[in-house]
Amino acid sequence: MLLFLLQDAAPGGFALGGLLFPLLILVVFYLFLIRPQQSREKKRRQMIDELKKGDRIVTAGGIHGTVVKVEDTSLLAEVDQNTKMRFDKNAIASRVSA
Repeated sequence: MLLFLLQDAAPGGFALGGLLFPLLILVVFYLFLIRPQQSREKKRRQMIDELKKGDRIVTAGGIHGTVVKVEDTSLLAEVDQNTKMRFDKNAIASRVSA
């Protein structure tokens, strides 16, 4: 009787164990990679949406400037005296504190 119960439990237990490890990998992957990336992207998007005239910025290419005008998808920044450049908002890496 005991042998019969062990034989029936083995295939079902193996299937559950076989699915448990990949599910555990997916949960860990989500918690350590996907969720933090979404959080960083949300903060970056919020920072870009809050940009205003006079803010100091750094682009993804490392160009420092001061925002002169903010438009829908781009902004105009003064990078040197009488030198202005237009950047796509997605190119802004960070806002520099004064």
